[in-house]
Amino acid sequence: MRKSFILKQITLTSIIICFVAPNLEAQTKKLKRPKSKVGINSVDRFVKESFDLYDKVYKYDAYAATGTPLEDEDLDVLEDAIEEITVLSESAPDILSDLDGKGAVKQAKATLQINRAKKALKYSIKTAKELLLGQRQSQEEEEEEEEETAPQTDSNKEPKQQPQETQENEEIENLNVSDQLEIYSKYDFVPGDQVLFFDDFSQDFVGDFPSKWNTNGSGEVIRTNKAKGNWFEMIHGNSIFYIPDVNQLPEDYTIEFDVLTSGLSKHTSMFAALTVVISDSDNFVNGKEHYAKISIPIVQNSNGKINCHNYFNRSGGDINSYIKADISKEVLNQPHIAISVTKKRLRLWVNETKHVDIPRFIEELNVLNYLKFSVSSLKDVEHVFIKNLKVAEGGVDLRRKLLSEGKISTNGILFDSGSSNIQPQSLGIVRQISQVLMQDETIKLKIIGHTDADGPDDTNLKLSKDRAHAVKDALVSIYKISSERLTTDGKGETQPVDDNNTADGKAQNRRVEFIKI
Repeated sequence: MRKSFILKQITLTSIIICFVAPNLEAQTKKLKRPKSKVGINSVDRFVKESFDLYDKVYKYDAYAATGTPLEDEDLDVLEDAIEEITVLSESAPDILSDLDGKGAVKQAKATLQINRAKKALKYSIKTAKELLLGQRQSQEEEEEEEEETAPQTDSNKEPKQQPQETQENEEIENLNVSDQLEIYSKYDFVPGDQVLFFDDFSQDFVGDFPSKWNTNGSGEVIRTNKAKGNWFEMIHGNSIFYIPDVNQLPEDYTIEFDVLTSGLSKHTSMFAALTVVISDSDNFVNGKEHYAKISIPIVQNSNGKINCHNYFNRSGGDINSYIKADISKEVLNQPHIAISVTKKRLRLWVNETKHVDIPRFIEELNVLNYLKFSVSSLKDVEHVFIKNLKVAEGGVDLRRKLLSEGKISTNGILFDSGSSNIQPQSLGIVRQISQVLMQDETIKLKIIGHTDADGPDDTNLKLSKDRAHAVKDALVSIYKISSERLTTDGKGETQPVDDNNTADGKAQNRRVEFIKI
């Protein structure tokens, strides 16, 4: 009788386990461990150990989610895990240095996996501490608490986010577009090859208004621990304009810049926008008789719309449209904005995606010569910054020029500062080069890198060679061009085409040449 009772209890327990075990889940959706290795030992080891610790903590979080009390042995495991996580996190900067000299695609894959591992470690240490202190909240409680917290900025106006926004921003930053070159493989923006204006605000003092701009409002150059370098903050206000020293735009040109935001939330106004105006005057109005403007939404919901409005000969314009564009995540992650004007045609990209392509947006040629920016409908805690504004003549098809002249030189292939990492928005040019090579399989190319004069001569020489090789690697890895058809070289700073004492000249000197051989 006793045995029968025990058997029934065992059977009942087994049934309960069968139904309960599959539902044993932690309070947050589980991160996926990378399925493949990078091929760099330090990176693969870091990723593996990070996710091993993550799995351990995630298991105990699942216990807490079901109300299962933790035993003393469990608490000991969590304490040990915190120590291991701390040590492992401190090794991340050293691992990044192991990426130097690797191919662009391998670097991108490695960086993506490192960021995923760092995200796993961040969750692990936060959760382990909460479990040890008995303070682990449910996901719903955390979200409610975070929604009640208002965004803030400090007195130096450095971008800072409160818990909910920080969590969202970091998740997006960990998947930064610069880590994913291949998603740009079909990107068709081609920047101009003759720099008309460039400003990264590196020559301006923090706290000052930038020297190559004008305004009827206020703004200043800032630094932040969220992004490298100097950024220019534009203060929102009614009819406030920010005007760079551009006074003669050709018929074909491109405009590029990076955007940084702070303090945005689901409460950001549906009218919040960053507007780019192409105008017939440098006055603090849209234009006297002619202008065309594009307003890029920074609202934090899926209802964002890009407003395209033109106005010619004081008679309004044919176009005042609102194009749906959910770019709410992009504007939290330092998006790259690219605009191409080819005579009357205007196109706009946010990162790799083309959102606007209007064939006759510029109704009258040779009347719009000035560029203006404005921001609108922001709260005091919300901020918009820009960097790396580049205006360049050209932006037309380079394929015909390479075929007809046998060589091209372009400063449109951009790299991270002091690095051979290709910035993904440069792949429009690399793609065009690949199309020439695909069209005529007898063509072979020599790729030559050039730098500006900043830094030691020998460093620049090596950097120029590494950058040329990175372009070759992209052609081979992304576009499947045979490596035997490509050779590389670098000239460092020895062959400048412009003045290395100006920002514009340096931008012109940082270039890549393609020569048929």
